[in-house]
Amino acid sequence: MNNIRNFSIIAHIDHGKSTLADRMLEVTGTIEKRKMKAQVLDKMELERERGITIKMAPVTMDYQKDGIKYKLNLIDTPGHIDFSYEVSRALKAVEGAILLVDATQGVQAQTFTTLDMAKKIGLKIIPVLSKIDSPIARVDDVIEEIIEVTGCEKNDVICTSGKTGEGVTLLIDSIIDKVPPPKQKPEEDLRALVFDFEYSNHRGVVVYTRIVEGEVKKGSSLSFKIAGKSFVASEVGIFRPEETPTDLLSNGQIGYIVTGIKEPGIARVGDTIVLSNKNTDALPGYQDPKPVIWASVFPESQDDFTVLRQSLERLKLSDGSLSFEEESSGVLGRGFRCGFLGMLHLEIITERLRREFNIDLVVTTPSITYEVTDKKNNTKLVYSPALFPPYGEISSIRERWTSIRLITPAEYIDSLIQILYDHEGSIVDTHLFGDGRTEFTILMPLRELMRNFFDDIKRVSSGYASLSYEINDEWSLADVVLLEVLVAEDVIPAFSRVVSRRRAEEEAKKIVEKLFTLLPKQLTKTKIQAMAQGRIMSSKTISAMKKDVTDYLYGGDITRKMKLREKQKKGKKKMQEFAKANIPQEVFMKVMRDSN
Repeated sequence: MNNIRNFSIIAHIDHGKSTLADRMLEVTGTIEKRKMKAQVLDKMELERERGITIKMAPVTMDYQKDGIKYKLNLIDTPGHIDFSYEVSRALKAVEGAILLVDATQGVQAQTFTTLDMAKKIGLKIIPVLSKIDSPIARVDDVIEEIIEVTGCEKNDVICTSGKTGEGVTLLIDSIIDKVPPPKQKPEEDLRALVFDFEYSNHRGVVVYTRIVEGEVKKGSSLSFKIAGKSFVASEVGIFRPEETPTDLLSNGQIGYIVTGIKEPGIARVGDTIVLSNKNTDALPGYQDPKPVIWASVFPESQDDFTVLRQSLERLKLSDGSLSFEEESSGVLGRGFRCGFLGMLHLEIITERLRREFNIDLVVTTPSITYEVTDKKNNTKLVYSPALFPPYGEISSIRERWTSIRLITPAEYIDSLIQILYDHEGSIVDTHLFGDGRTEFTILMPLRELMRNFFDDIKRVSSGYASLSYEINDEWSLADVVLLEVLVAEDVIPAFSRVVSRRRAEEEAKKIVEKLFTLLPKQLTKTKIQAMAQGRIMSSKTISAMKKDVTDYLYGGDITRKMKLREKQKKGKKKMQEFAKANIPQEVFMKVMRDSN
């Protein structure tokens, strides 16, 4: 027990976390040099391609110091804010955390969020500087930032290079010396924390777990305490980093349990595994995953609908935070309304659907959940613009707000202030760093955060600004309206969206103009309108296709031509009365793709 060290790495995206983990695997001899490859713990193609960690990756490393053999359990966690709850559960599974900061970039906003979590849990923080071999490294300046953030001494900061391996041995020695071993509770009944899981076709759900109390063996009868599902452990083991079976997992160890369960929604991050015959309490801190944004996902071909359903069910087996329900659209056909943890989560899921299951998708504009109260004082949660009550029946609309931490170099502040105004953000606090950067604390509606705010910040700051956010629990009055699009006087639900009242006219003109350029001409005039607050905000009419009905006539009395034209005019008038919206599917797909 005293020779176990459980730790994680806290780092912003692209600060060298996976590269440092590679060097630690080499130094400890966990993986032979000839078998090494970059980002060895990032197993998904998408992770390697983007250079980010999406799925947690535990690994057990053996290391000898002063004649004593130690087991070092590392959990490599995602750095993006979308996965903050999953990261919090992984931090509960360890006793220490490496705070890794890039010497070329300095402390970033998302680092603060995870660092605050680690401090609240009471983890031992080891400050580490990475990429010190870079010619643009600002070693002394960034060390001062780390000292300011953590309150540590200058000698406490360990300088490393994941590229050359410099400082890695010193870091491992520090982990052994400074991170406390797990508390000894072998005599207690089993309680194991689930911090992640994956799915195997043959073995079912495989949970990644930290044994907090007791022990578990192959063949043990176990239960998920929150889900209430029982199972028999068909295999237990540790990560090297491949799954390696062992006889048992005991108090303080990190490993995996093969459950054999092949149902979605059973395994959940934060659940507690207990012995089936014991009435043991669950570990504290569990939360049901709550979608932050919603988007509708349709297959381009309705022949792929069943494949899409099966693919979503398959992904949910390894991602409990994904939620979906079937819905239908008049033109796009059948699809699913899906809930995601954030924009990155949406991007990852849709990209995996396209790559791993070879499905061509149409994804609607993401929306958030609103709390809507009608004139009869009935309140309900609405997660789709198409489900909003009519304008005249709405008494009030409430929405969630976010607290944002934004760090930027001084030269981009003016441009960022304009972006904040466009997204209804208000600055509530500022803090200056010694290297000329400024930290802003900002309040902003969640809907505006999801309206390309990340991309706008990245664009105007040339990628040098960083941000993190937390969603506030309380609901606030929302100054928003439902913008509906009518084609041939028929409301098209797929184009409906909730927008800020002050931007309603701008958004109305934009969508009408887009449809005016995309829609083909019909036999009759096609009126395109955008409506909000019970009135038309923008309107354009596509003229009808022209045909000269007298073209085949040659000579003769002019009255003959006049009669034919009058007959055509009456026929078009009658057709106009019965005209319906005829929107080709490619127009829908073009509008949806341009909106995302």
